[in-house]
Amino acid sequence: MKKTVEYESVWDAIADTPEEAANLRARAELMQQIEKIVSAAGWTQAEAARRCGVTQPRMNDLLHGRVSRFSLDALVNMATALGRRVKVKLEAA
Repeated sequence: MKKTVEYESVWDAIADTPEEAANLRARAELMQQIEKIVSAAGWTQAEAARRCGVTQPRMNDLLHGRVSRFSLDALVNMATALGRRVKVKLEAA
């Protein structure tokens, strides 16, 4: 009989280390927040890309949740270009 393994999140399941899972989680959260801003503003991908200082294909990657294609630095830069301040909050594991 196989033992079922349960994970706290999908990121914990796919990452090799807790550090990698934390990085993926942070990137995904930033991407979701940027997507909400773009969606609420009603911008096209081209307009959102211009405002974020990236190309339209890059914005397409973000809007389609391609987490592996973005670093935390790049996402912080995009959020800042949209006039947002990024805060980091540490919580006990």
